[in-house]
Amino acid sequence: MASCASQPRDVVGVVLGFARTLRAAGVGASPDRVEAMLSAVAALDVLDATAVYWAGRLTLCAGPDDLDRYDAAFAAYFGGETPRRSTATAQTPPRVAATAPLEQGAGAGAEGEDPSDLAVAASGDEVLRHRDVADLTPAEREQLRRLFALVRPAAPMRRARRRRPAPHGSVHPARTVRRALRDGGEVTRLLRRRARPRPRRVVLLVDVSGSMSPYADALLRFAHAAVRARPASTEVFTIGTRLTRVTREMRLRDPDRALAASGEAIPDWSGGTRLGEVLKAFLDRWGQRGTARGAVVVVCSDGWERGSPDLLREQMARLRRLAHAVVWVNPHKGRSGYEPLTGGMQAALPSVDAFVSGHSLAAFEELSGVISRA
Repeated sequence: MASCASQPRDVVGVVLGFARTLRAAGVGASPDRVEAMLSAVAALDVLDATAVYWAGRLTLCAGPDDLDRYDAAFAAYFGGETPRRSTATAQTPPRVAATAPLEQGAGAGAEGEDPSDLAVAASGDEVLRHRDVADLTPAEREQLRRLFALVRPAAPMRRARRRRPAPHGSVHPARTVRRALRDGGEVTRLLRRRARPRPRRVVLLVDVSGSMSPYADALLRFAHAAVRARPASTEVFTIGTRLTRVTREMRLRDPDRALAASGEAIPDWSGGTRLGEVLKAFLDRWGQRGTARGAVVVVCSDGWERGSPDLLREQMARLRRLAHAVVWVNPHKGRSGYEPLTGGMQAALPSVDAFVSGHSLAAFEELSGVISRA
């Protein structure tokens, strides 16, 4: 890369970070495709927004389904509008104005601009992915919201009892015989069937008490992304001093509107915490009737419990018997030296299958993987 020869590591870091953002958005961006983009960028001017855009689009996207996600990821990662295909010609990429930004809050292609500025700007998003949500400035929170829009949590799958026609699997005797009768009584082909996996229900219980207020927005945005990815098999409740179902509000397409609607529906925002009582209310009204049966239940809380830890211990054991897996998300776990010493955490952990942090975007991406593998 002639124009970036002095900063090869920075350019490689930018491309690798962009590839991670694409994978979080649902685009495969396999290692061989990333290598192809690096080879393409090596022959281009990295300050040319159009060149970088098309180099990535032509190498990292595997099919038409990836294009919209690629455009959204490009705009979020590089902080500007994506260059679009010209309506006048479909063969040559369009020229973009000098103000089309490749940096966060700045234009690309300005005279005297150091190519390393692009690496600094894009790597800022990579740093932001690992920053604790509670420590972000308002501007950083706004940028994080844009990155959250790219998160596509994968649903855990379960084996279905009903088997469907498939090219591979066990022989379907009835269909094979019917086919043979249509062919004059001769079996010319064995028709097969197999059980196709189906999405397993995911239930998110998000603590919106006062001690969790620095993380409540990020947790609800993750919940919104999960609902948007699998609306039919994802349920969201908020917990504090009472239980509130916000699944309907979370189904709104726009995340800001979804959170605003949820905020209006939650009567105990930034209140106290009675985890044992609220969990009992969930199990009595929803969980026992089927919502938690065979589901992956994700409890997002710091474990501060004003009620009896014994009640929480009892209800967590009850939840564990109903659910397929129980995941506990505690934002404080991401901090150095953290120990789960609160009474609530001590009561809950024996019934927890996975204990993860939820303090940053990178932690939420890890949480998505834990849920999908549950």
